[in-house]
Amino acid sequence: MFTGIVQGIRKISLVSDIKGGRKLRIQLDDLSKNLVKGASVAVNGVCLTATKISKEWTEFDIIQETLNRSNLSELKYGDSVNIERACSYGDEVGGHHVSGHVDCVGNIKKIYNSPNNRDLIINCDKKWLAYIIHKGWVTVDGVSLTVVDLGNNWFSVSLIPETLKQTVLGFKKECQNVNLELDSTVKVIVHTIERMMPEIKESVMYNIKKRGINEV
Repeated sequence: MFTGIVQGIRKISLVSDIKGGRKLRIQLDDLSKNLVKGASVAVNGVCLTATKISKEWTEFDIIQETLNRSNLSELKYGDSVNIERACSYGDEVGGHHVSGHVDCVGNIKKIYNSPNNRDLIINCDKKWLAYIIHKGWVTVDGVSLTVVDLGNNWFSVSLIPETLKQTVLGFKKECQNVNLELDSTVKVIVHTIERMMPEIKESVMYNIKKRGINEV
C-alpha cells in the first residue's frame, strides 16, 4: 500500500530484457535504507518487487503485463522516475490509499503554466472516465492528485510548485505518457451498478459523477 506522496526522484542505471519481461536497476541510494529483498516499491506509481539490493541501487523484474499497461516499457538508461516506499502501519497518510496497480496509461494533451502552478490536460480512453469524478482523486505517475475538470476523453489536474519540484511531473512534456491509477471506491460503485442495476445505470451514474461534458 502507498499514499501517492512521492519520496524522491531517482535515475535508471540499467534496463535489460529478460525472459517474459524486463529488468530495471534504479539508483535508490538513501531510499533503499532498511529495504529488504521482496519488499514493494512504487516506481512511477507501479508497485514493483525488489529482487536485488546493493548500497546504491536496487533491481526490479517487470512482467510483460505490467509493461503493456504502464509507461515503464518506455524507460531507458538515465531516465528519472518517481519513487515511493511502501507505507507501514502507523505512518501518516498524506495523500490517498494507493495500491500501485496501474489501470491504464494517459497521454498529456496540453500543459498550461502560470506563475504558481501548472495544469495538465490528460487524455485517456473513454471507458476509464467512468471512474473519474470531479474533485475525486487520481494517481498520475504515482502522485496523488485531485481532479479539477473533465470532459469526453480527458481530465485535468493542477500541480503546485512543490509537486513540480519533487516529482517527474515537473519536467513532463506534451504528448508524453503517464501512468494512471483510479479511485478504487468509484470502481466498486460503478461495477456494482453495472451488475445489479443496469436499468438505472445512466441516471445513477449521472448523480454520482455530476460532471459536465466539454471538449478542450
